[in-house]
Amino acid sequence: MRRRRPSTYFSPAWCLSQPYTCGTPPTLSHCRSSEGSAVEISPKLAITLNALALYAISAVLAVAFYWQFAYGELPCPLCMLQRASFSALAVGPVLAIRHGPKPQHYGLTILAALMGASIAARQILLHIMPGDPGFGSLLLGMHFYTWAFLAFVAAILAAAVMLTFGGQFAATERPPRLGTLEKGAVWLVIGLTAMNAASALAECGFGSCPANPVRYELFN
Repeated sequence: MRRRRPSTYFSPAWCLSQPYTCGTPPTLSHCRSSEGSAVEISPKLAITLNALALYAISAVLAVAFYWQFAYGELPCPLCMLQRASFSALAVGPVLAIRHGPKPQHYGLTILAALMGASIAARQILLHIMPGDPGFGSLLLGMHFYTWAFLAFVAAILAAAVMLTFGGQFAATERPPRLGTLEKGAVWLVIGLTAMNAASALAECGFGSCPANPVRYELFN
């Protein structure tokens, strides 16, 4: 007896366990679970949201970079590690833009955010005692490492929410075409990451970074 071709979505388990002998095999998009996400977004919209995330990361790096030169406040080693974590935070969105959204990309984002949050929390705890003025100046009443901790927590929540949206992981022959918005976001975060890396080299030179930096060791 010939197997009837289903007209709706197959479950992944059915697709893997049952041979299909009638006509063209179902595509991966047909193999989505019938208990899918209640909210679905297109891959194109997901890529746009990932590009906006890159602009947010770039804004954080740009503000820190501006503060360093405008006010002469050199970042401490923990501060530089937090900047590096923000750059690592951009890896997931860049991969999503380049290859199309995948759950693994959001997983990388969550891992990078966890790393950054732990570093920021470490610096917060170093200055938690009453009367401790903290390190560096304040921005809107809080130190930069406190803002960084909140930003990393927000990144974890954002990535978790994105994982709940179906539709964006549907199989396509090729990723959607990238526009100026997406390409600009990728190159902007790469440029700011390179500038921060050059700044770290200038500050630390080829030795260990000072705990309380006051000059650029590479030029002394």
